[in-house]
Amino acid sequence: MSEPVPAWQRRGYSIAAMRELARAALPGPVFDFADGGAEDERTLRRNETVFGEIEVLPMPLNGAATRDLSIELFGKRLSMPLIIGPTGLAGLFWPKGELASARAAQAAGIATCLSHGSVCTIEDLAGTGVAPRWMQVFIFKDRGFTRELTERAQACHYDALVLTIDNQMLGNRERDIRNGFGIPPRFTPLQLAEMGLKAPWLLRMRSEFPRITFGNYARPGEPADLKALAGRMASLLDPGMSWADVDGLRKQWKGPLILKGVLHPSEARRALDHGVDGIIVSNHGGRQLDGAASGLGALPGVVEAVEGRIPVLVDGGIRRGTDILKSLALGAAACLVARPHLWGLAVAGEAGVRHVLAIYARELDRAMGLCGASSIAAIGQHLLLQRGRTN
Repeated sequence: MSEPVPAWQRRGYSIAAMRELARAALPGPVFDFADGGAEDERTLRRNETVFGEIEVLPMPLNGAATRDLSIELFGKRLSMPLIIGPTGLAGLFWPKGELASARAAQAAGIATCLSHGSVCTIEDLAGTGVAPRWMQVFIFKDRGFTRELTERAQACHYDALVLTIDNQMLGNRERDIRNGFGIPPRFTPLQLAEMGLKAPWLLRMRSEFPRITFGNYARPGEPADLKALAGRMASLLDPGMSWADVDGLRKQWKGPLILKGVLHPSEARRALDHGVDGIIVSNHGGRQLDGAASGLGALPGVVEAVEGRIPVLVDGGIRRGTDILKSLALGAAACLVARPHLWGLAVAGEAGVRHVLAIYARELDRAMGLCGASSIAAIGQHLLLQRGRTN
């Protein structure tokens, strides 16, 4: 006899449904820490609503009785054009959250990118053997620390380095301000009282709180508590970074170098001249500059600018398999998701992330079948209703 399907799995039939299950499982301030955006959250909302403005023109007589969702990206075969993007403090949503997510990604046959602000260390994740694995870095005021993280990723045989360029200053995330949420989390008496309704999360995390830290920032002989490391991280952010820093990283890092946070076509063109191997069109999930263009809106301009010379990926608001299909049709090589895997973590740990990834695979497969696309290569702008450029 087959195992009974857990109640959460039956109720988590879509990414939106998993979000609501995560909301029910997490204390309000913790949920908002992941779910919220900057200021009025216009960019956060736009990331999702822009997909509804793109209409699909199916071609069912092309025949797609079987579908191959796999792609090759930076020399690695992935089961589908989806990657788990970097998210800080995933270990706040489930014990050892980054490791659980990475195992789920490997089980699904896709890549995962470790955040610089992860609870686990670069070495912890490498020790699991999961692959493909990417590492996120910033250009810090202490350039030596950027080099240190890069050297550690190189020594641990990470498959790609993701330089994030849109977090050079902290975004103004007003949900966190309203909630009084900080790093480390501090809860008001009312919030603690309400937390009685979140007993499973509290019981799971109670023993974890003393160990939750920014693992990659901890150094021997220095304070390792989360508050001290959060302050150090914020002090290292550098709005004065430049293309010269990209050049320096390019000389140091031997594998694929991916630039994350590109929205402007001219910046994409310059990336080609600086030896960048890939671009992620991103506005940091609407968590940085409110009013910035959506990832999907900026995607066509970036794709046109690079002229097919390097892969262009996109993130932001991807909540359906059809969102992946639309992104691919507009020229993306693959998509990244961040919040959805945290929702899966909050609901059921590794099993929850596997479930989230299975939803995307199932929905993309169905969308391809209904469109008459038997492979990822068969997805193009001919499947979109053209009403002028998206951006």
